[in-house]
Amino acid sequence: MTKRSWGNGNVYARGPDIWRLRYSVGGRRYTATFRGSKAEARAELRRLLRAGDTGEHVDPARMTLAQWAAHWCEIGCPGRRRLEVTQRTKERYVHLLAPVLASIGGRPLQRLEASAIDAVYAQLAEKLSPGTLRQVHTTLGACLGAAVRTKKLARNPVLDIAKAPHAGEADHGQVLDAEQLRTLIEGFRGSALFPIVATLAYTGARRNEVLALRWSDLDVTARTLRIERAIDMTSLHGLGFKGPKNERSKRTITIDGGLVALLVAERERHLRIAAGVPDGVDIDLSLVKLPADALMFPAPPAGGEFSFTALRHPMHVTKQFIRKATKLGFLDLRLHDLRGSHETLLLDAGVPVHVVAARCGHDPAVLLRSYAKRTRGADTAAADVIDRLAKGVL
Repeated sequence: MTKRSWGNGNVYARGPDIWRLRYSVGGRRYTATFRGSKAEARAELRRLLRAGDTGEHVDPARMTLAQWAAHWCEIGCPGRRRLEVTQRTKERYVHLLAPVLASIGGRPLQRLEASAIDAVYAQLAEKLSPGTLRQVHTTLGACLGAAVRTKKLARNPVLDIAKAPHAGEADHGQVLDAEQLRTLIEGFRGSALFPIVATLAYTGARRNEVLALRWSDLDVTARTLRIERAIDMTSLHGLGFKGPKNERSKRTITIDGGLVALLVAERERHLRIAAGVPDGVDIDLSLVKLPADALMFPAPPAGGEFSFTALRHPMHVTKQFIRKATKLGFLDLRLHDLRGSHETLLLDAGVPVHVVAARCGHDPAVLLRSYAKRTRGADTAAADVIDRLAKGVL
């Protein structure tokens, strides 16, 4: 029997329900292995040839899922917009992909099936929270989506899974009212965290943004704070600075007179440290200069000389805050809840959403969704307005 040409393709039996497909696309010869019936193998061959005609053909290489995931991480974990992520995000993606790769990482990338992913998700559902499992799903989808864009895969199998993990109801934390917030901040008075907690509560800034503030970011006359960087924590580089998360995160905000006075007092304390002069000694502090990149809240000295530029570890601040807040009776209060409380108090007071969003470096739509989960204050205020309108009518 005369062999068919490579251009038309050939199907050879290699074992029970195992077939070798040979064909040619664009003058280049390809070989692929297929598992299934002979009819299914022929259908797969026709699909491959048709993909060659439409320009959608993918080389059936033997790269495994783990190998592709490693390559994807090496090139910066690009998503749909083909942009490289930060080192911290990359490390997070590696961590999220690890349980998937431990189970099916050895499978050939092009033979990865949706059913295998479903099985992995079922196993992980017993170990991970719904939110974390959803992050695993999103990360795997982005990783395989990049394989499709680079023609390593014809279709992303994540799109064909039976059921996508759902994150469930997000934890928006606690919201303190004005009196509770005042009580909390007063409880920190006298501690090393007092100026940090007050700044977080009365600016709505993120923890890592506040810890990256420099004295050059404070304009006492205009009563403004410039927020244009944040602390970054990575396994590779340790503590460092990073730029804003997006353009919204880079902002200048107005602060109240009380916070200005608190920060001025903190700066005077730093000036006295720089001059080596204790409190109570009269000195012209205008003659004392701090380093140009001096931080507002540097790391406390650990048995050595005070450094005005040493970064304070964010996790240490969080742990100290939780311990102190718990002693004050604020159980399960997160440091990030100060940001949510700031936003909620402003919105409940009638400050426009776009103003609060700009102040806190938020997407207005995201802020509204979070706000709706945190409070019923706005709904109560709306009911009061309707009540006044309806008097004498209903």
